[in-house]
Amino acid sequence: MSTPPEKNSSAPQSPLEGSSPAPLPAAPAASRSVTRHFRFRTFFARGLAIVLPTALTIYLLLFAYNFLARNIADPINAGIREVIVVTSPWPVPNREDYFTTLKDASQTLNDQYESQRAAWNGENLTNDQRTEKQLQWLQSQPELDVAAHRLAVERWWSSIRIFGWQVLDLIGLVVAIVLVYFIGLLLGNYIGRSLYARGERLIHRLPLVRNVYSSVKQVTDFFFGDNSKERLQFSRVVAVQYPRKGIWSVGLVTGDTMRRIEQEAGGPCLTVFIPSSPTPFTGYVITVPRTDTMDLPISIEDAIKFAVSGGVVVPASQQIRPGDFNWESEKPVDKQA
Repeated sequence: MSTPPEKNSSAPQSPLEGSSPAPLPAAPAASRSVTRHFRFRTFFARGLAIVLPTALTIYLLLFAYNFLARNIADPINAGIREVIVVTSPWPVPNREDYFTTLKDASQTLNDQYESQRAAWNGENLTNDQRTEKQLQWLQSQPELDVAAHRLAVERWWSSIRIFGWQVLDLIGLVVAIVLVYFIGLLLGNYIGRSLYARGERLIHRLPLVRNVYSSVKQVTDFFFGDNSKERLQFSRVVAVQYPRKGIWSVGLVTGDTMRRIEQEAGGPCLTVFIPSSPTPFTGYVITVPRTDTMDLPISIEDAIKFAVSGGVVVPASQQIRPGDFNWESEKPVDKQA
């Protein structure tokens, strides 16, 4: 019987034989670069989605505060400081305040001061005595005394700070809120309404002012008027095909329309306010037939959130979930069936 030939130990083995498989080839450098770029873009977009709403909210709040502080609070604060200057000797101005105001004073006062200083220099006085005479003369001038007192009040006003922020500037905002409240309280009684009506009649007699005032008052009454018929009230949320057929827009119904439009349309119509994004206080007012509107089962607040977020924040009841629709058969799936 013949025996099988022995294997040659020096012969090369098959790739399938051996203790370990051959290592896989490394990914090319271009592929790794694309992966890193994709990860950076993904994480950056995720971080931007988290940071951007907070940053925009802070920016809008600061913008509103700066606008109110510059146009409302600052004039009130200036008036309060002026009242302190006129009615109170405190805070007492220092020597630098008087000399600072002297630089901005009239030329006549400067000439008088130079004449007095020349006379003091001719006297046998010490520096302290000469300084004291100069300060007494400056304090004896009413114009300089009031201006120096104003500087002292402004310095004291700005010295009260928390983390570098002038705390007393809030007084103007608080006073404005209180004044608006008391004005509304005053107009709530008969005497206030009578005075307000007389003032309006006087304004309506002015040729140019009456046109602007009437338009502005109609808008403010529409938003803030006490009369429910005048105040802007959104009754419900609808969807309309605007600005053309096939494009749906979310709108807020403000009421009926004008008689002539409804007569021409041949049926009942609605006035719909289409808010813009991301500022829902601006938008478009359109009139559409009632049959061309589709009621949406969401609240006014949800509709405004939808507009502010640019359509990102969808009401929970209207979010589309997997399996809600079977578009192959073009029939909605009834989850309650």
